[in-house]
Amino acid sequence: MTRRLSCFLIIIALCAELSNGAVFPKDSVHFNNSIQPNTILRVHCISDEDDLGDHFLSHGQTYDFSFYESIFKTEVICGLWQGPGFEYYALLKAYEGGGLIVHYGKKNYWDAREDGIYFTHGFYPPKLEYRWSAYSLAPTY
Repeated sequence: MTRRLSCFLIIIALCAELSNGAVFPKDSVHFNNSIQPNTILRVHCISDEDDLGDHFLSHGQTYDFSFYESIFKTEVICGLWQGPGFEYYALLKAYEGGGLIVHYGKKNYWDAREDGIYFTHGFYPPKLEYRWSAYSLAPTY
């Protein structure tokens, strides 16, 4: 009985260590500004746990962040603005995961271009996912 309890506790400890991501790579989200030169891209992301704040990218610059996915639901929502006075915006779900299947090392690449926001996991060429809108979602300072 003592051996079974010891084995059970060791298995629980190993599972807890593996679930905290110490052995597995973090998931990541990457943004790239491929809009014409002299156009600044503003990126603001909010996860279930954090507000990542504003990040301003010049042409060709990237912004990325990484995290361990929750065993529950992990969701990252981002707003992107560009153009004169940041009048054009796109609101997107930059990352979604968790639940029964936890991902490790998942990469989401977002590329802001003139006609919209393109997405890939890095295995295939990016595809247009969101178009810019010029309606009322103005950034606040």
